[in-house]
Amino acid sequence: MFENLSGRFSRIIQQLRGHARLTEADVTSALRDVRMALLEADVALPVVRAFIERVEGQALGREVSASLTPGQAVVKIVQDELIHLMGDEQTSLNLNVPAPAVILLAGLQGAGKTTTVAKLGNWCRDKHGKSVLVASCDIYRPAALEQLRVLAEENRLEYYPADERRQPVDIAAAALQHAKARFADVLIVDTAGRLHIDEEMMAEIQRIHTALNPSDTLFLVDSMMGQDAVNAARAFNEALDLTGVILTKVDGDARGGAALSVRHVTGKPILFLGTGEKTSELSLFHPDRIASRILGMGDVLSLIEEVEAKTDQVKAQKIARKLKKGKGFDLDDFRDQVRQMQSMGGLSGLLDKMPGMQQLPTGIAGQERELARFEAIINSMTPGERRFPAVINGSRKKRIASGSGTRIQDINRLLKQFNRMQKMMKKLSKKGGMANMMRGLSGNMPRGFRG
Repeated sequence: MFENLSGRFSRIIQQLRGHARLTEADVTSALRDVRMALLEADVALPVVRAFIERVEGQALGREVSASLTPGQAVVKIVQDELIHLMGDEQTSLNLNVPAPAVILLAGLQGAGKTTTVAKLGNWCRDKHGKSVLVASCDIYRPAALEQLRVLAEENRLEYYPADERRQPVDIAAAALQHAKARFADVLIVDTAGRLHIDEEMMAEIQRIHTALNPSDTLFLVDSMMGQDAVNAARAFNEALDLTGVILTKVDGDARGGAALSVRHVTGKPILFLGTGEKTSELSLFHPDRIASRILGMGDVLSLIEEVEAKTDQVKAQKIARKLKKGKGFDLDDFRDQVRQMQSMGGLSGLLDKMPGMQQLPTGIAGQERELARFEAIINSMTPGERRFPAVINGSRKKRIASGSGTRIQDINRLLKQFNRMQKMMKKLSKKGGMANMMRGLSGNMPRGFRG
């Protein structure tokens, strides 16, 4: 998300920082580029106008012209205004209410509401220790109730077995009574979507809202819809007492216009980002971190949190113990490292959060495919070959290449990369290992990413 916008902003910032002093013409030119960048990212026109006016009013003020680093001062203004545009501070669900806290989800069909019910259920349970009941009022979409039942079972969430012959408002009321009887902490209710907004849909969800009196009413925005998503958010906000927004499918949107528009249009905070199809791929929305990423400054805090949450600590400790005992780093360990990197969104997911990475050469997609090939090759090896790669000769390479659908050149490249990683791990196991590892990192980065 924001790849296109971040690239444009990075170039604009470089130009501003290259000036010892800024003239009014410099600022005007830079803001013209900012305006075009925002419009190309599908940010709503009224939002762009308001943003540019606020930045221009400050950028042409005395504080900037008197600054020793006027370029940096303007960048700070742009960053602050981006944060303000997206909500100033991170906001979350209102779970501090008498149980059950009711969360009602609304949105158009295809926005990902049903999957998000499971994501939110996992988040409430794993982050806050809440018992969760989920229910669906969608009696129109074929197998909608069954889809939620399966998701609930897969994610160890309690499911309210709705009868699709009943009216949605009756299902909602019955689910609430069931949640109270089961002493559930949280009830999350899915609702029906339509391909477009209509009076019948709005009247139905208003009745459900009245029956539930939810502590949170969340509107789901498909971020790839662009301007249509903003228009839908405005319509739902007028019909319901929304408390927040969830942006879904942000992994498929390189522009990010919805994220920069919906807060301004609705006045309601963005609470979460749906970053993928897996039920674990839901993250809190931090306006300051997103602004930092848009401006090419990275998002180190989110990167650290993601590494801590998704790194398999048991496997990491196992490797550490092996190294400490003097045992070698083998291809099974190498495969574990590849899988952990992929669980964090691959190279693109990691580099997106690292400062200055927008300036690096392109070709990340090719590196992602390379990692997938590496795993396929290792999976085609015998346990003995994975433990003792030195035994892999020409005939074994032919067999492995045939089994993995790759070429012998791919296997040679994997073994070369593995040897580099093995040497780095040996340095890490010795005294002063961390310093040695940092010196060796540049040599182990994929080609095109070395300084």
